[in-house]
Amino acid sequence: MRYRHPAMGLAAITLLASTSAFANQINTGGEKGAYHGSFCPRLEAQLTKSRFKHKCTVSAGSLENMERVERDPRQLGYAQFDVFRLRALGAGKPTLQIVRSDDVRECVFAVSRNKELGTFGEISAYAPKLRFILPPEASGSAATFRFLQRIDAQGLGTTKRITYAKSTEDAIRQALANDDAVTFFVQFPDPDNALFKLVTQLGGHFVPVIDRAILREQVDGKKVYFAQETQVTNAKWVKTGTKVVTACTPLVLFTGLTEAISGDAAKKDHRDLIATIQSLKAADLAPSQSWFSRLIKRTRELSGQSAERMIELSEKARERARPYVEKAKDAGSKAIEAAKPALEKAKEMGSKALEKAKEGAKGLIERKEGEPQPK
Repeated sequence: MRYRHPAMGLAAITLLASTSAFANQINTGGEKGAYHGSFCPRLEAQLTKSRFKHKCTVSAGSLENMERVERDPRQLGYAQFDVFRLRALGAGKPTLQIVRSDDVRECVFAVSRNKELGTFGEISAYAPKLRFILPPEASGSAATFRFLQRIDAQGLGTTKRITYAKSTEDAIRQALANDDAVTFFVQFPDPDNALFKLVTQLGGHFVPVIDRAILREQVDGKKVYFAQETQVTNAKWVKTGTKVVTACTPLVLFTGLTEAISGDAAKKDHRDLIATIQSLKAADLAPSQSWFSRLIKRTRELSGQSAERMIELSEKARERARPYVEKAKDAGSKAIEAAKPALEKAKEMGSKALEKAKEGAKGLIERKEGEPQPK
């Protein structure tokens, strides 16, 4: 009979429980964010009814959620669809799968205090001259900006002046302290949100993030961005609320690949989990809070014709800005050319001075070598 130490048995049970707990994670975002506080509790409640023991778990957001699920494909996670797409492009081969995506979208907002920046086309054209102050590098907003750079390689993709703030609020404050700065952030459009109020308080304005290439981006026939009219400020007395048309990306719920999971029983559980979530009604997963009801009422998807008008405005603004950008480039090139003779002369004088110094040092060394050695 083989003796097994009770401590070893306890350790094995603890490890098994720990592993099972990790498998039951629904990765969300910040504790005060919409993923964790509004969307996930509804999903958790529905899964509990079907005897799944999944629990909402805070994280740093979309990027960390994907990293966690790649490590343990049994887990679930929330993400922006554009960030999910960016991750897939870098992965090479599929490691994640979307379980469901309802008509819930987060929107991309560009903010500046520079009144000359009124369209995405102008931001794109002036990108080499602008400073982009973004939320933390690991945030979904920063990842969205990197994705937009891939799409707009000749515009946003050309900028080298990118810095990351410690928070979205900090990025807004820094960007609105300078005329040559812009920030991008991704958020559910809610004028009652403190970030939207801050933009108005600091004298900033929202720039529509609308471009033909952005709206054409697709994955397996699914659009990554939709043109939507969103409300960003509330109405005041006789003044109506401000609305902005911008690109919005779906919220997706994802998990790992079933074939990456070990064990037939675990694979079956994973398939059952996916089937259960996909069978739920959208209304069963929608947040119950009042802000979500307001979001639905205040946001509408633009028709193709309306979106085309916004795209044309952006394209015309880009074309108008292009001559000024090219003129600035030419002026810079001419300044460099004009400085070349002076630089060459300084280089020549420096070479002569160096040679003279070498000769002086050589003479000094020769004199020292000719002196008698001390006794």
